[in-house]
Amino acid sequence: MEVRACAGNMDFACLWLGLLLPVVATLDFSYHHQEEMEEFLKNVAQNYSSITHLHSIGRSVKGRNLWVLVVGRSPKEHKIGIPEFKYVANMHGDETVGRELLLHLIEYLVTNDGKDLEITNLINSTRIHIMPSMNPDGFEAVKKPDCFYSNGRENGNFYDLNRNFPDAFEFNNVSRQPETVAIMEWLKTETFVLSANLHGGALVASYPFDNGVPATGTVHSRSLTPDDDVFQYLANTYASRNPNMKGDQCKNKMNFPNGITNGYSWYPLKGGMQDYNYIWAQCFEITLELSCCKYPREEKLSSFWNLNKASLIEYIKEVHLGVKGQVFDQSGNPLPNVIVEVQDRKHICPYKTNKFGEYYLLLLPGSYTLNVTVPGHNPHLTKVIIPKKSQDFSALKKDILFPFRGQLDSIPVSNPPCPTIPLYRNLPSHSAATKPSLFLFLVTLFHVLFKYSKM
Repeated sequence: MEVRACAGNMDFACLWLGLLLPVVATLDFSYHHQEEMEEFLKNVAQNYSSITHLHSIGRSVKGRNLWVLVVGRSPKEHKIGIPEFKYVANMHGDETVGRELLLHLIEYLVTNDGKDLEITNLINSTRIHIMPSMNPDGFEAVKKPDCFYSNGRENGNFYDLNRNFPDAFEFNNVSRQPETVAIMEWLKTETFVLSANLHGGALVASYPFDNGVPATGTVHSRSLTPDDDVFQYLANTYASRNPNMKGDQCKNKMNFPNGITNGYSWYPLKGGMQDYNYIWAQCFEITLELSCCKYPREEKLSSFWNLNKASLIEYIKEVHLGVKGQVFDQSGNPLPNVIVEVQDRKHICPYKTNKFGEYYLLLLPGSYTLNVTVPGHNPHLTKVIIPKKSQDFSALKKDILFPFRGQLDSIPVSNPPCPTIPLYRNLPSHSAATKPSLFLFLVTLFHVLFKYSKM
């Protein structure tokens, strides 16, 4: 799609364009409770209807809507080749900075479309889903804000939502909460590629796994995914652009080199959302701890926005990392439910094409062999080279023609999910990714000395 940005001798036309563009009342730097948040989101959806879509993915224990605002050129539906990105905040109701940051991010995106080249390109090339509050009941339950702990951490049934998801390493026999179920169902409806979950109480970008077994490296006090290089890169992308995360960190708390950490190295966590996203939704998610104080004073919110704005934007752009494409049969029909993975980094729950035959693989620059597998047929191997400087706002595009003549009737239209059970329990306790390092030894030492409860 053509970029609609203003430059050169088009200044006069752009002035008129600016006058014609819809305007949303400036969002103040204060805490917005449910009614105020809903009013803001509905105004944005009404005034920017061509690039936004507001919908609720479910309701909280106490019946509050779980709102998601989508921003993109095709906000109401997925378009082939356009990756899906999401931000989720306020999972713990008393961790409030992320909630306000996402409201300001929404305002920044919609008001800069057509004016700022980077934002315009981002909206042209990406479908961005923003959920300011996953736990509105918890937020409303906080009567006396506190930096360390408030009653609103849990949901309306007093469950910690970041301990409430199925776990791939051990059974998590807890009552699945409405907010958790809503997220799990939402993940089935979209081909999410990249995500971040915004928390508070520390300053660090934490990446999977949060839980683990010896096969993922727990004997070395860490738990690494097959895509550890990508996750470290993603975490560093965010942290390196936030001066506080890479510099001044929280006093009397654990410090993190470069502002990033492996989740398990920090402390093990069962039933977390980022592990669930990666294993069962094919979505790379990291956890962003963005404030030492969980519920800081309102007058500090503008500072948090200034510290995080560049990181929030840059992180969205990373959804275009690596390679994407479609898998076709010899007749040119897209093939759903086909396994497409890098040969030496297979996932415990294989990543498959969606109903459009699409695949998205987040990869760093380098040479890879893709293993394309159709049930009942021999694997098809194809090489791909991700250049050091990928195309702006687009992953490398590589469509794959599966070398099989005739109808592939054996491929079901739907994508049967892997069972939500501890898939890692029976793996052998060795892995190329589990060799110890001095960095992880030091992280473990700090963990023992300064361990405290999950943000």
